[in-house]
Amino acid sequence: METLISRYKRLLAATSTTYIRNLMNTIHWNNRLVAIRGARGVGKTTLMLQYLKQNYTTDGREALYASLDSGYFTRHTLSELVEQFYLRGGKHLFLDEVHKYPGWSREIKNAYDEYPDLKIVFSGSSLLQILNAEADLSRRCISYDMQGLSFREYLHFYHQIEIRPYTLDEILFHPDKICEEVNAKCRPLAYFDDYLKVGYYPFRLEGNEDYYTRIENVVNMILEIELPQQCGIDVANIRKLKTLLTILSSEVPLMVDMTKLSALSEMSRTTLLAYLQYLHRAKLIHLLYSDLDSLKKLQKPDKIYMENPNLLYVLSLNEVNKGTVREVFMVNQLAYQHRVEYCTRSADYTIDRKYVIETGGKSKDGKQIAGEQTAFIAADNMEYAVGNKIPLWAFGFLY
Repeated sequence: METLISRYKRLLAATSTTYIRNLMNTIHWNNRLVAIRGARGVGKTTLMLQYLKQNYTTDGREALYASLDSGYFTRHTLSELVEQFYLRGGKHLFLDEVHKYPGWSREIKNAYDEYPDLKIVFSGSSLLQILNAEADLSRRCISYDMQGLSFREYLHFYHQIEIRPYTLDEILFHPDKICEEVNAKCRPLAYFDDYLKVGYYPFRLEGNEDYYTRIENVVNMILEIELPQQCGIDVANIRKLKTLLTILSSEVPLMVDMTKLSALSEMSRTTLLAYLQYLHRAKLIHLLYSDLDSLKKLQKPDKIYMENPNLLYVLSLNEVNKGTVREVFMVNQLAYQHRVEYCTRSADYTIDRKYVIETGGKSKDGKQIAGEQTAFIAADNMEYAVGNKIPLWAFGFLY
């Protein structure tokens, strides 16, 4: 216990609160059981430590942070920690990397039931299954998903340009106002390309060196450790998964040809579909379907994107296609808070079953969406909106 408290104090001392993610104000921290899920590297640990630094003393009595991949838990159980912490007057326990601890859900459930005045916040991989875990926590737990930096957050973190987030309806129906407000504070196009290449992960807060190497390390950790541990993937197939990611990042996301993908990745169709689902849950790719309501297990996706634009620049063997970057950015930003489906009629996507959006360059016309009532164009290389043509960068202000 004293070892964990000492580590907690060292971590808090090294934690900066200069830049804090917007999710901090969204999470209901006072709920008895809170889960924070997200891909490796998006900042879950930092967010928890920042909350602790802002709200508690560093003595480890009322509040404590512990990572469950610590060597401490090779000799002690989580249940032991919970009991000791509670008996010492503990009120708020923060548990990181819970997916690294066997039986984590059962012991957290027991703690929830046995200590009704103890609050627990836990974080883990985006692969974390709260509903289907060994002990179903879904009725007890409020879950939040965390993703990488939005373009808005990137401007704040790296360039000290602070602008509020906008709702999707504000962006679609009042783009002139938004463009005026943003352009009054900065020239968004001067920063947008940099964000698409190196702005999604918060790694650069610790320095600009080796940004892509760190992303490669994240990808390898997910493929080599998290997927085998949490999804039961045979380690002998890791090479095939890496091949599959390289193929997907190097090709323009046209209609999915499962026969071609199966042959190139040396997997059967059934195995390929299962692995695509795992990669989607791991936040390495995004599978786009035309109808999420009728989605069946192992159904073929209509389109496959990398999960965020930075991954394209890390994994692609070819020169990155500009049109692909635009589409990946749009899906990534919209899918975080909205329902995004492949549009079978005209445009690229249907959003919340209400709007259709076509993505393109500045010269993109509206021919494809001419028959749609609530249709918009997300156009690159524009500072201001013109009619239903909205600057692409504006969709980076959703969170």
